[in-house]
Amino acid sequence: MAFRTDDISINTIIGAGSAVSGNLSINGFVRIDGDIDGNLTTDGNIIVGEKARIRGNLKAKSVVVGGIVLGDINADESVKILTNSIVVGDVITRRIQLDEKSVLNGHCIAIKDEPGFSEKSSVYFQSKAIREKVSFS
Repeated sequence: MAFRTDDISINTIIGAGSAVSGNLSINGFVRIDGDIDGNLTTDGNIIVGEKARIRGNLKAKSVVVGGIVLGDINADESVKILTNSIVVGDVITRRIQLDEKSVLNGHCIAIKDEPGFSEKSSVYFQSKAIREKVSFS
């Protein structure tokens, strides 16, 4: 398997002390060490540093969480939740790793095979959309 160039080099950094409000759509590998209040979508990987705080959903190829994420994580390949990090939200991925003393408060779908993953994630997103529609009524 060949690596894309953005698989090994960071394209975007949101540094410590930075605060972003609003949804972000970024190409490539992203590292967050600051605060984000909004959703983040990328076609690459996301690293959430240990002092980072995110209030929003993450969508990426893979996600490594070292800080706090208050929102859902949708990662096509993998999610890794490191020691002393917190995720309050649902996780949808093919592989998940939770280190000791990490916190995951939410639903988790982690299915390695493609047909099972596609089916279960589709059902999940449909039911979530219905729940959100009903709660606004």
